[in-house]
Amino acid sequence: MNQLEQLRAFTTVVADTGDIGSLAEFAPTDTTTNPSLLLQAAQKPAYAHLLDDALGFGARVDAGARDDAIMDKLAVNFGREILALIPGRVSTEVDARLSFDTGATIARAERLIALYEDAGIGRERVLIKIASTWEGIRAAAELERRDIHCNLTLLFSFAQAAACAEAGVTLISPFVGRILDWYRKHEGRDAYPAAEDPGVRSVTRIYNYFKRNGYRTQIMGASFRNSDEIRALAGCDLLTIAPALMAELAAASAPLQRMLDPRTAMELGEAKAAPTEAAFRWQMNEDAMATEKLAEGIRKFAEDTQKLQAFLHRRAGE
Repeated sequence: MNQLEQLRAFTTVVADTGDIGSLAEFAPTDTTTNPSLLLQAAQKPAYAHLLDDALGFGARVDAGARDDAIMDKLAVNFGREILALIPGRVSTEVDARLSFDTGATIARAERLIALYEDAGIGRERVLIKIASTWEGIRAAAELERRDIHCNLTLLFSFAQAAACAEAGVTLISPFVGRILDWYRKHEGRDAYPAAEDPGVRSVTRIYNYFKRNGYRTQIMGASFRNSDEIRALAGCDLLTIAPALMAELAAASAPLQRMLDPRTAMELGEAKAAPTEAAFRWQMNEDAMATEKLAEGIRKFAEDTQKLQAFLHRRAGE
């Protein structure tokens, strides 16, 4: 078996793409999207019908709510097409500009789920992506109680992960490559061995903590910069991988060793710590990398959301 096939023996492989055409080639179980990926996909002629359908939907909505309605319908249109090709779930993101508004995040998530259900897609096949702010984590806790499952994204710290686990969220997405980017810049290093990669070490710590303490929240490593990071996290619950790195794994045939395992986590994991809001905010304040990358990620997703809205306005002839 090639390494992608070997990886699937102990990790759920998720496609990190909005490109529907790439799904048939690599046959992932789940797929995750974000505003940046949707912006790229929306500009491809093959998906013009999804844009036009969203614009038509928005035309029937009051002008003040039109932009948000179009964006939500477009995200659901892509999600519906993706779900027709995979057996698992798709992650659909709440507008990043709501990252510090618990109530608005809950309302937007419920609207996305309603659109999916109107399209004949059950909520069990959808994960709502929310930034891992304190407000986002509180929104996710309430949504989970309403049987809406959440994927907490833009996660860079142990504090965020611990708070998500206590909130009972379905899934977290630690951003391995973006953690690495920060340390490369601030430590002046071009590369790290996989075992010393700061992003790999962060996810390994979170995995061991979750498994030792029996949390049901799953961990999906994300945002990889190279295939060595993926190999170093073999055994993680899920890994979301860009098509180019999937191709690299599929072309490799060397044996792949499982690196993360619940049995060893029982020995290596830390004791449970339930963070309060004050503790969470202090720990984030003390973690410059996590604070900077979370803010940067929210800004970038918000910027790409605005770019996508502008693109849709031009397509509508406005």
